[in-house]
Amino acid sequence: MTEPLRVAIAGLGTVGAGVIRLLDANGALIARRAGRPIEIVAVSARDRAKDRGVDLSRFDWVDDTASLAADARADVVVELVGGADGPALTLTRAALANGKSVVTANKAMIAHHGLELARAAEGRGVALKFEAAVAGGVPVIKGLREGAAANEIGHVYGILNGTCNFILSKMEAEGRDFAEVLDEAQRLGFAEADPSFDIDGVDAAHKLSILASFAFGTRPAFSDVAITGVRHVLAADIAEAATLGYRVRLVGVAEAGKNGLFQRVHPHLVPLDHPLAHVTGSLNAVVAEGNFVGRLFFQGRGAGDGPTASAVVADLIDIARGEFGPPYAEPAEALAEQPAAPTGERRGRAYLRLMVADKVGVLAEIAAAMRDAGVSIERLMQRGANADGSVLVAIVTHEGPERAVAASLDRLRGSPSLVGEPMWMHILES
Repeated sequence: MTEPLRVAIAGLGTVGAGVIRLLDANGALIARRAGRPIEIVAVSARDRAKDRGVDLSRFDWVDDTASLAADARADVVVELVGGADGPALTLTRAALANGKSVVTANKAMIAHHGLELARAAEGRGVALKFEAAVAGGVPVIKGLREGAAANEIGHVYGILNGTCNFILSKMEAEGRDFAEVLDEAQRLGFAEADPSFDIDGVDAAHKLSILASFAFGTRPAFSDVAITGVRHVLAADIAEAATLGYRVRLVGVAEAGKNGLFQRVHPHLVPLDHPLAHVTGSLNAVVAEGNFVGRLFFQGRGAGDGPTASAVVADLIDIARGEFGPPYAEPAEALAEQPAAPTGERRGRAYLRLMVADKVGVLAEIAAAMRDAGVSIERLMQRGANADGSVLVAIVTHEGPERAVAASLDRLRGSPSLVGEPMWMHILES
């Protein structure tokens, strides 16, 4: 029999235990598809005594996770520790330097250090694979790298965070406020105790920066992603969107053009006839537009032990087959370095929500600020008074440059008529 691919796993949380369960359940099938068995030879985590629901006694336990990088028994290190820096990065750097392939689900580490790690892997002729870092079990990286390899991708966008999508879907279905639904998401395990990375859009931005590199052949540029999360979306915003024929989704959008690389994570109004409007709960979905293949739509569970473990093991199967190749489909040195594209001249329609004092002249003040900034109003709606005496004003603009919308909001900020910060959501066109 062909020699097995020997694997060391660092990190035995939900995903690490899921990888073990998947290899136990589908080991024979995986061996057939990989051309040889995939065998776990060592594991490491912080707490040896913790019950993870799998039998660990058959594996060698290594207390010092970093030592897996030099473990002669292992061909591949699976890094599931997490975190952009710290032990995960130290282990990955050392494993690659020692000539071991690495599989990781760590989107933060790849978003921040992917180019460096890709260079290291290519220099040693080993694999660095991270399908599980974007959209869990949805094979979007493989889809872009392999299935759409002959296409020029015009843009890539999608719903990249299941926690935010769960919250927005619940608010939409039940008319509940953000804080209440977030609390439920935490109780159900869809949101972390500290949900900031999710609800503030950082997790989605990590994934978007990775997707952009694959789609456009550019160097990862997480620091250039413009990020706005969902913590300030109101139930009233979702209700207004519904009356207009839209649903609210947190969407990451990336495009590469003559002015540079555009990357943004931001709440959007998505028209009901767009497939992203029908992605509900904790699902993820990615859309890529190819110049020959047309629209590609990927959807599935973006997190959890099963989907993420599936992506990790798929990468292990590729390595077992000897399918290495550059981590970003192109050699790291061939990836283009593009500046961040300016957004001011980008054209589109916008939804603006303002909470204002219920008094004479407020609508005239808003209209004047829009007029003076060059914003054309398509629709303006005012809703009844709240307990604090404020009223909601919702505006949909005609298509125009983003700099004009930004200028109109700048004119209104500081006005005694405003109660709190305005909310700006882009309208995704079909």
